[in-house]
Amino acid sequence: MLAAVSLCIWIYLFFAHGRFWSSKPELVPAVPTEAPDVDIVVPARDEAETIGRVIASLLAQDYPGQFHVILVDDNSTDGTADLAGTAPNLRVLSGQPKPDGWSGKLWALAQGVAASRAPVLLFADADIVHDPRHLSTLVARLNQPRIDMVSEMVRLNCTSPAERALVPAFVYFFQMLYPFARVNARTSRVAAAAGGTVLIRRAALERIGGIASIKGALIDDVTLAQAVKRGGTTYLGHSRLATSIRPYPHVIDIWRMISRTAFTQLRYSATLLVLTLAGLALVWWVPIGTALLGHGWSQVCGGVAYALGAVSYLPILRRYQRSPWWSLTLPLIALVYMAATVDSALMHWRGTGARWKNRDYKDPA
Repeated sequence: MLAAVSLCIWIYLFFAHGRFWSSKPELVPAVPTEAPDVDIVVPARDEAETIGRVIASLLAQDYPGQFHVILVDDNSTDGTADLAGTAPNLRVLSGQPKPDGWSGKLWALAQGVAASRAPVLLFADADIVHDPRHLSTLVARLNQPRIDMVSEMVRLNCTSPAERALVPAFVYFFQMLYPFARVNARTSRVAAAAGGTVLIRRAALERIGGIASIKGALIDDVTLAQAVKRGGTTYLGHSRLATSIRPYPHVIDIWRMISRTAFTQLRYSATLLVLTLAGLALVWWVPIGTALLGHGWSQVCGGVAYALGAVSYLPILRRYQRSPWWSLTLPLIALVYMAATVDSALMHWRGTGARWKNRDYKDPA
């Protein structure tokens, strides 16, 4: 019975869940027919290793309109602001102390937005390097057809053994949770964004109440997209023009990235945690278990379900230039993500919270 249920789930996921596995859409380089002024806001906290390359790539944008870069130094202790360099269209702000109830990144973004005047804003993380064509391509998509917000899943760093094993799966699981086709469909309620690059119209941001309306959100990109899509339109795709240069050299580094917000995604609910773990076991472990140990139709159902899961992973593996044989390891990779989610819940219940940039990430409530 479990094998049959698992197969039914995989038939739905593969054929009816917004083709989440297809690793599309992807923005191709384009030049906008309209080029409004853009202010690029970069929140940065202790980013000395990356900030020089990031700011240089933003200042080098080949954009037909006017643009300015606003770096908000969020109380860094490593000289981040000094390493950003200087340029006529670069402004460096010293961030004010974070008020209670705000997440650090959103407080920095709010200060950058307050200092800006352009009708279009680009929120760019301090570990993303941009191709010179990137800003033009983002604005072209914002205008044609006209929407309120454009976001991209940038190419993540994938060089260390830990990254090669776990990073493609991070993108794959994100697509499974938020199928890009449904995010982009006006008739769908699914909304999501990837926080590395978010281009948004100032009017849309003001309509939702500004950054202050989501000030405590730890999963700020998805929360922002949900707010914008309630009365507007959004786009989410893959990027070939932006790359994260933040390294995750060890499994524990990726583990911490997952556990920082995994239980937040489940709204701090023990019930949702149990249901999620049961669902993941049904999706990933029942197929391989019954395929190897089952008999008759149980074994057939498990084998087909396992095959569908493996095939669905291939497009992301191709995107990250990984061997297709990695598709056979998805149950083991899923187990790592399940364990990190449990760890996220345990940290929350202990009252410790995950740490990131020397800040505790706890339930803002």
